[in-house]
Amino acid sequence: MSDSTRTPAHELKAMAELTLLGAIWGGSFLLMRVAAPEFGPFALVEIRLVFGALVLLPFVYRARRRLAGRWHMLFAIGMINSAVPFTLFAWATAIAPAGISAIANSVTALFAVLFAGMMFGERIGIRRGFGLASGIIGVVVMIGMPMAGVPVGWAALAATTAAACYGLAGNLVKRYLAGLPPVALGGATLSCSAVVLSPMAVWHWPEQTLSAAVWASAVTLGVLCTGVAYALLFRLLEKIGPSGTATVTYLVPLFGVAWAWLVLAEPITSGMLIAGALILGGVALSQSRRPPPVITRQA
Repeated sequence: MSDSTRTPAHELKAMAELTLLGAIWGGSFLLMRVAAPEFGPFALVEIRLVFGALVLLPFVYRARRRLAGRWHMLFAIGMINSAVPFTLFAWATAIAPAGISAIANSVTALFAVLFAGMMFGERIGIRRGFGLASGIIGVVVMIGMPMAGVPVGWAALAATTAAACYGLAGNLVKRYLAGLPPVALGGATLSCSAVVLSPMAVWHWPEQTLSAAVWASAVTLGVLCTGVAYALLFRLLEKIGPSGTATVTYLVPLFGVAWAWLVLAEPITSGMLIAGALILGGVALSQSRRPPPVITRQA
């Protein structure tokens, strides 16, 4: 929809959908925090991948001819953009507060800028350089400071590595898979990841009986926070464009921390606030005045 045809009602609806997407993605860290300790990271991620792929399977089927001949790249992107980061986030939320992973997830935008400069020669510039520096300091603060007396260094490092995978995958998609239907592309990479991760999921499948709350969290993580959220993302891209949709970067950590505080009574610590402010400030600085390419992501 062009700017000239937008009405206040359209703008209000778009903002509501953007807020909904931020709430859904922020809630994914809460769901992982509930399910990961009992499921374990590999089994939980397999459930997430399978149910997320099922939601998007009709789009994959309709685009099957355009995807033909690209499956080697789809498997590679799926590992970088889904299997590895999903597993790292699941492991991190199993041992540390959900807010840590939610905040670290925001570093995705900074890694996207960094990889674009390092690997593909895109100019970073002074403004983005300050943004990267601020984000790095925020990550160091998050890794080094105990949160509510609990050491979270390894969890923060794992979540930051997951964000780096997203940033790398976005650049790879832009350069090697451009032109493919994006929702179908998401469904295809989720499907490939589910196939690759299935042996590890079977090997590490939990032996104990899992509670209904844990199963509900795992299925919701796949259906709502992966499949439905991915479709909603590209609906917003079509309606308000990349720069408007990029605002969700600021909403995800806010909702992630808020959901964990409301539902699980996880404390909001000074370390979280300092790290979050530094990282989100860095993200704001890293956004060029010309809207950057949107990073394809699923967390």
